[in-house]
This record gives sequence, C-alpha cells and structure tokens, in this order.
Amino acid sequence: MGEFRVGVIGGGQLARMMLVPAIELGINLKVFAEAEGSSASLGVTQVGDYTRIEQIAEFAKTVDVITFDHEHVPISVLEALEADGVKVQPPSKALNFAQNKLSMRLRLNEIGVAMPRWAAVETAAELDSFIAENDGKAVVKTPIGGYDGKGVRMVTSSKDVADWLKPVQLAKSGGKLLVEEKVAFVREVAQLSARTPSGEFKPWPLVQTTQVNGVCDEVVSPAPGATPQLHMRAAEMANQIAKGLGVTGVFAVEMFETEDGRLLVNELAMRPHNSGHFSIEGSVTSQFEQHLRAVLDLPLGDTAARAEVALMMNLLGVDDEVDFFNGFDAALAAYPSAKIHTYGKSPRQGRKMGHVTVLGESLASCRAQAEGCAMILRSL
Repeated sequence: MGEFRVGVIGGGQLARMMLVPAIELGINLKVFAEAEGSSASLGVTQVGDYTRIEQIAEFAKTVDVITFDHEHVPISVLEALEADGVKVQPPSKALNFAQNKLSMRLRLNEIGVAMPRWAAVETAAELDSFIAENDGKAVVKTPIGGYDGKGVRMVTSSKDVADWLKPVQLAKSGGKLLVEEKVAFVREVAQLSARTPSGEFKPWPLVQTTQVNGVCDEVVSPAPGATPQLHMRAAEMANQIAKGLGVTGVFAVEMFETEDGRLLVNELAMRPHNSGHFSIEGSVTSQFEQHLRAVLDLPLGDTAARAEVALMMNLLGVDDEVDFFNGFDAALAAYPSAKIHTYGKSPRQGRKMGHVTVLGESLASCRAQAEGCAMILRSL
C-alpha cells in the first residue's frame, strides 16, 4: 500500500483533531494554515493566503486530495484546482451550497427537503411583508459568511436589520438577505453522517444540541427520547441531502424538531462539525477518522456508540485572560473519567477554546461531571 497524503486547508481545531487518526491510519496529513501558531500547528507544512490560487496550487502538488477545516475557500480557487485535475473533497459544486445559504435553500427546495418557510429579500418592504405573514417575527441571515451566531438576527421589523439593507452591506451578502420563519421548536438536533465519492453512506445516531448566544454549548448522543423512527428519518434526510448536493466527507445537518414531530433543516456544514466531537471517545469511529476515510474513498468505519450516553460540553473563552490550563491539573484530578480537549488558542471571550466529553449510563451524571470539570477549567 502506498502512502496516503491528505491536504487540509485551514489550521483550526478541526484540522488539529484530524492529526491523531491520521497518524493511526498511517496517513500523511499536511495543513495549509492562515497564520503561524494555529491550532493545527503540529501538522502545518505551509502558511499563506487560501484565496490565492497560486499558493493553494503549490500546496496541492504535495498531496493526493484536498479537504477542509472550514468552508471559506473561494469557489473560483477550488474550480481552478479541479480543472487542473486536483481531487477536492467535498467538491466545489457541493461547497457552493455551504457558502451561500440562499443557494442551499433553493437546492434543498428542489430536492424536496423539509425546511422552515423562507424567502430572499432585498428591500425593507419585502422583509416587513414576510414578517407580517409569519406572526410578526422572523430570523434574518446574511447568506454569505455567517457562522456561530454571526450574521443572524431575530427581528420584528426591517428596522432591526436596516444596516444590512444598505446597498454597500447588501452587496457583501450577494445582493439579498435570507429571511426565515421563527420556528416554534421543541429542541435542536443534528445528524452527522459521512459519504464517500463512491457513494458509501454511514450516519451516526441523531444528537441533541443546545445553543447559548448562537454558539453550541452542549451535545448529547443519542438525542434523549428519540425514537428509532426519528433516527431513521434524520438519517434518510441526510442521505437525500448528500446525494442531492453531491456532498463527500463528513457533514452535519442541523435541524429543528417541532412539537408535531417534524424535522426542519436549519443549517448544513460540509466538514467535521462541533456536533460530532463526542464521537472521538463516544463512537467506534470518530468523525475525524471517518472524514479521512471518506475523502480518500476508503471503506467507512463503524459508527456505533461506545456507551449509553456521550455528552460533549464546549469550553468557551471567559475573557482575554483566563487560560484553561490554569485549572488543568485540578480538573484532571477531580474528574479522571472526563476527556479534556484543548485547542491551543489564546484566550478570548466566547471563543471555542476546547471541549470536555463524558461517557456513561446516565445523562444527569454525565452532565454533572462535564459541568464540574468545565467549572474548574474556567476558574482562575
């Protein structure tokens, strides 16, 4: 067997967490980072500007396939790589839907996937009309560039996004804004799956996600109380989306579960995702190993759970001073069964600095341990 060489564009924590399974599988993982001292510094072989085709093309010569830590590489750059014969997974045609929420909504509508009511608007009058037709409230999103709650506002009037409707700002969003109904949901869930270029598809169990200020705070696998039918329906939706959009690699479908049992697609991520970090300890095959298998078109691994419950809690930055290593020794001593992951980032309020995962038979026990461990890590 020859050596597999995978290139990852982006030096964040997702690339960092691909390093261990790459070593275990004997894969030569190379990272193109945006700056020195990135989270994935141990795997960085090139630092540069991922919007410059000449730099990415040079990087591509050293690997067999290109994949991603984030979804922000310009589609024109990826198309140029593909035209030159470079394998890009997921391909540019799929990533286009991840980069533009309006394109994603249009495509999901074409393939018949259930979603919240939505519209593309470019004037205050159009937005106010949509709000009036949807019980006086809505969610407005910038179609391009938003993540972790950025580029998302709850509104009751077009005045709430008057700045986004200004011509200069609107142009940055592609000329239109995406407006959606404010869904009355019971909870938020996510379906993590993987698909190879050859078409093999494997899902993990549906998980429950909890957001705080637009950022993921907690993930529970499997989603508490989810019926076998709900798990099956979520996996079928993910498979339908993967085929319909041409997705390869690991991807996440974030959904709302409504009171009447419907699943409505909220967001898509075409890469390993925060909702799948639990799988490092909680699954036979982690999302990071699976992503490497998938982009190389290797057989996919087993996604079965290793415990009754897996709970992942994000460690978000408290301020610009608190470094989680201050409480590291104490947290390890107090919670020896908790698995602590740090991302090697400098402190900043709200920043994803790491996560804690606890496995067990009881959700209450897992949550108590994760919260206790996080509390020690956040203390000075």
